[in-house]
Amino acid sequence: MASDTLLARITDYASRPDPYPLYTELREAGPVVRQTDGSHLVGTYHEIAALLHDPRMSADPRSRGETAPHLPFLRLDDPEHHRLRTLAMRPFGPPHSPGRVDAMRDEIARITKELTDTVQAGRQIDIVDDFAYPLPVTVICRLLGVPREDEPLLREWSDALVTSADVKPGEDATERTRAGDQARIAMGRYLLDLAEQRRGHPTDDMLSAFVNEPDPGLRLTPEELAETAILLFIAGHETTVNLITNGVLTLLRHPEQLDRLRREPDLLPRAVEELLRYEPPVHMRERVPLADIDVAGTTIPAGASVVLVLASGNRDPMRFPEPDRFDPTRPDNQHLGFGSGIHLCYGAPLARIEAQAALGALIPHLGTARLVQDPPPYRQNAMLRGPRHLPVQL
Repeated sequence: MASDTLLARITDYASRPDPYPLYTELREAGPVVRQTDGSHLVGTYHEIAALLHDPRMSADPRSRGETAPHLPFLRLDDPEHHRLRTLAMRPFGPPHSPGRVDAMRDEIARITKELTDTVQAGRQIDIVDDFAYPLPVTVICRLLGVPREDEPLLREWSDALVTSADVKPGEDATERTRAGDQARIAMGRYLLDLAEQRRGHPTDDMLSAFVNEPDPGLRLTPEELAETAILLFIAGHETTVNLITNGVLTLLRHPEQLDRLRREPDLLPRAVEELLRYEPPVHMRERVPLADIDVAGTTIPAGASVVLVLASGNRDPMRFPEPDRFDPTRPDNQHLGFGSGIHLCYGAPLARIEAQAALGALIPHLGTARLVQDPPPYRQNAMLRGPRHLPVQL
């Protein structure tokens, strides 16, 4: 087929179970492949990494004329991105809160144990609904200070927001954009109201830290607080759900590596890094060049849509030997699973802890497990790719 239809074919739901042959086609046609809609795909590792570090590449949708009055720092450029990311990091990680993530280890272990207590031989479980979703959602609710009973409401808003951000060429996005905007407003109001309830009455959570910041120069405005809290909730669980679920699916498809990890649990941190390369939770990121940019001899004009296919870069044979082989002992594994550059995933340390805890708890139960359906049903989203359900017979 013609290479200028690759984005349409990649984002076609029929390709969701296995987009990797299309990524091979993309790399062979690239490094830069122009699409019929005028966008440009980049699927090779070194070019993706360079563009992620290039200050001429904008993450801000307003760079191509879109209207967006308030944006999370994930979708902003420096210096505004740096300012908001720095303020958001203060109650989350070093240097101001160096113990926040490590302090969650015991709670993550407790939550994981509660979930695995229901994992019994002879049962059929859904890895997504019974394990991969409850763990990170419980953790991010605890970090932000969101009551668990409100989680279904936030999940509904989160689903609408993630759907609105998907890459779908040729589709009229009016309805999903409208639904995403409504969800953003409702979720922002809810989180802002929750933060205001803690003003002057702080508890040990991030919303309290934001709203009770004593230095006026380090306070988020109400709009910034709402957008930051929305981003933290969504980023704090969406990608981790995919990481855990893809991890279980990959291990069940590679029983020899599953058996090895059962025998050598110390390999688990390296196995998680390999899962981030081999089956990453985020497959694509969109950027807009602020000036004409030359990439391997191809000029991408200012204002064009550039889709960086991170998952393709992770399978680039020019960077990773035998890239289609799942190898938990792979050396020099500098994958793009958490992105790169100034927008490197804010919550990567927490996601690694959660994935290691979840897989470490599940692996002893997976020795005789089998997939009920392979491939499983996938979520619609091509950018945040992962199974919607993963039924497993124990």
